[in-house]
Amino acid sequence: MTTCVVVKKNGQIAIAADSLVTFGDTRLSHDYEVNEKIFQVGESYVTLAGTAAHFPVMRKLLAGMGEDCRLCSREDVFDTFSKVHEILKEKYFLNTKEEEEDPYESSQITALIANPNGIFGVYSYREVFSFDRFWGIGSGRNFALGAMYAAWDHTASAREIAEIGVKAGAEFDKSTSGPFRIHSFPMK
Repeated sequence: MTTCVVVKKNGQIAIAADSLVTFGDTRLSHDYEVNEKIFQVGESYVTLAGTAAHFPVMRKLLAGMGEDCRLCSREDVFDTFSKVHEILKEKYFLNTKEEEEDPYESSQITALIANPNGIFGVYSYREVFSFDRFWGIGSGRNFALGAMYAAWDHTASAREIAEIGVKAGAEFDKSTSGPFRIHSFPMK
């Protein structure tokens, strides 16, 4: 799958992701396919974990929403991804079914968002989290979280911590590989 992380520290925000695409037993490295797992929408950077089909859809969908795509607060992200869910169903034929007992339809999306206002995580039932330090998604996330936790007190920059996270994912997760993309910027 992937390793994607967001970090907020000392007035700086960073988002990072690996570049490996996998499907089944096949690994498609950056040498064969230029895979950019982080894309920009306004002043926000977004990355996803899960099926590769999400990337072109979400890039086009979020960019096409214009002013309806607001990602600056937890509430904005929730409102935007609620609209995204409707569009995914109507225009892109989203399969909303996961488990029979699920309380809500699934958007089948796991995303991280970073912008000068904060770092956010979005999950399949449109749960939105606003993180104070760092977070990760994808199959290498547990390795990334452990490495970022270990580095937190000894590393001053959000960018360095994000790089440590994705590198740990690539070291131990078979579905994560460089090169890594890292974007960092000051908080508001």
